[in-house]
Amino acid sequence: MEYQEDDYLMISGIQHFQFCRRQWALIHIEQQWAENVHTVVGELMHNKVHDPYLKEKRKDILVARALPVSSRIMGVSGECDMVEFQKAEDGVTLFGHRGLYKIYPVEYKKGKPKESEEDILQLAAQAMCLEEMFSSKVDEGAVFYGETRRRETVEITDSLRAQVREIFQEMHQYYDRRYTPKVKWSKKCNGCSLKDICLPKIGKAGSAKKYIEQILLEEDQ
Repeated sequence: MEYQEDDYLMISGIQHFQFCRRQWALIHIEQQWAENVHTVVGELMHNKVHDPYLKEKRKDILVARALPVSSRIMGVSGECDMVEFQKAEDGVTLFGHRGLYKIYPVEYKKGKPKESEEDILQLAAQAMCLEEMFSSKVDEGAVFYGETRRRETVEITDSLRAQVREIFQEMHQYYDRRYTPKVKWSKKCNGCSLKDICLPKIGKAGSAKKYIEQILLEEDQ
């Protein structure tokens, strides 16, 4: 099965979905959003990385920033923060450049490495899009963390690819049904920019949109 472009989901949504399915649904289905210090700092960092005037060529490495990528198989699209094309004997050809190049995606995050997998899954999803677009396997990539100023190498394994495909399938099912799941409150809710919209401690609220509409209706009566 292949998806049409009108049905594509955002690649970056996989990190929201892995962190909290309700958070993803509020953002991507109900179009709810709220800023906090974490989202603002992260946006500033990505704006710098995505600056189209920052182009680099370092010896045998070509650097592409804000590279649009997509996958018809997974039904997703988005941008890679940065992709390095490193000269290699078994790489791909690039228009206008001699030789062969290995594809190496790099995702930028503002904080430090997490115990959870959302950053790794997002990088793997980007790698899989690049694989489909260039008809070449991407074995490795990296996540650069602003707090540690270091890259964390990520191996793109077959099990990781399978996990990404499974998650996107579930995301498409939720999106097609316009389904916003409920959630049980946990400590991670405290750091979420949507906690005042989500209201995780009100388990019977249903969707945030319906809850807000109900509050406004009661005020008018």
